[in-house]
Amino acid sequence: MATDKVLAGLRRGVEFLETEGELKAKLDSSQKTGKPLRVKLGIDPTGPEIHLGFAVVLRKLRQFQDAGHLAVLIVGDFTARIGDPSGQSRTRPQLTYQEVRENMKRYKELVFEILDPDRCEFRYNAEWSDRLTGLDIIDIASKYTVARIIEREDFRARLDNRQPLYIHELLYPLFQGYDSVAVEADVEVGGTDQYLNLLVGRVLQREFGQEPQVVLTMPLLVGLDGKLKMSKSYGNYVSIKDPAAEMFGKLMSIPDELIMDYFLLCTNRAEAELEAVEKRLKTGANPRDIKAELAGEVTATYHSAKAAEEAADEFDRVFRQKELPGEMPEYGVGADGVNIVDLVAGAGLLPSKSEARRKLSEGAVYLDGERIDDMRLLVRVEAEPRVLKVGRRRFLKLVRE
Repeated sequence: MATDKVLAGLRRGVEFLETEGELKAKLDSSQKTGKPLRVKLGIDPTGPEIHLGFAVVLRKLRQFQDAGHLAVLIVGDFTARIGDPSGQSRTRPQLTYQEVRENMKRYKELVFEILDPDRCEFRYNAEWSDRLTGLDIIDIASKYTVARIIEREDFRARLDNRQPLYIHELLYPLFQGYDSVAVEADVEVGGTDQYLNLLVGRVLQREFGQEPQVVLTMPLLVGLDGKLKMSKSYGNYVSIKDPAAEMFGKLMSIPDELIMDYFLLCTNRAEAELEAVEKRLKTGANPRDIKAELAGEVTATYHSAKAAEEAADEFDRVFRQKELPGEMPEYGVGADGVNIVDLVAGAGLLPSKSEARRKLSEGAVYLDGERIDDMRLLVRVEAEPRVLKVGRRRFLKLVRE
């Protein structure tokens, strides 16, 4: 495939590219020599869930693989013991070696839903960082200035607000940058929040006599709330392993103003197709219909076309015709009953009791079709099952235990 065509595809949706000329030169060189580029992605091992937000970067990495290049995934088992400070207003908790390994078991199962396993190289950065001596660390630190480190907005804000900023946090970008030296990365991809960390890798590679990596970052996908970046901790995410009906329903709930971002970052639509969608939105097309196209396309990507079609039918039946879902997960309730707050949180419909109380106060919890706002309600189940609904999409069949 011609370099210009490959470059145009890789450029799609990118927020920062440092630099396009260097990437073209590397692609040209790879094509002439037959040697694939080593495209690095650092993995945060704090949790095993892969949602559509993180899939944005993985999908870009898959584009490199499809063009014949190698994905080099760096698991931060060493740097996790520091805790990535990027964008944080306080020091992040440090993970143990065992916690990292446990998190990665599930992650490895999920990542190949997107990436080609035959073009992947998994590395753990403890492999080289654990071997660094005190003198080695001093040598690495001597190649980057404090002034450049504290130019970062997150570090500067903490200093200005008199919040603690620890020396080990200043070292995090250096260790992450040294990963690029260790694996001789040609390109590094990441989210926009990692841009400054990735630039450190370019500096260190030059200092160690290597050709600097190209840095390519993707926008952060805004979550279902329309406010914060998609994150499991915010509860505004769509997991790539969500059941088809749940995935479809969640995507139908995104704010209208995010439709084009989701088409750009979560689908393979070409530029001309994206322009056509945007034109339809601007000329009076119903956003709900266009969201249904989006939801169907994304659901088909992670499930199948048939599953996406069935999910669309289910959504239409439940939300337009106000019927109950054909299938619902079951939850057993003991003879003594259970408090409504404990039930909603304990059944996993919401991540915490505080969130359950908030939804109750908002009038978003229904039992057998009746709105519930009494947080002291004791829910009992006799012979006949009951139906608990939270928000628009979460249903649970309550049965006697």
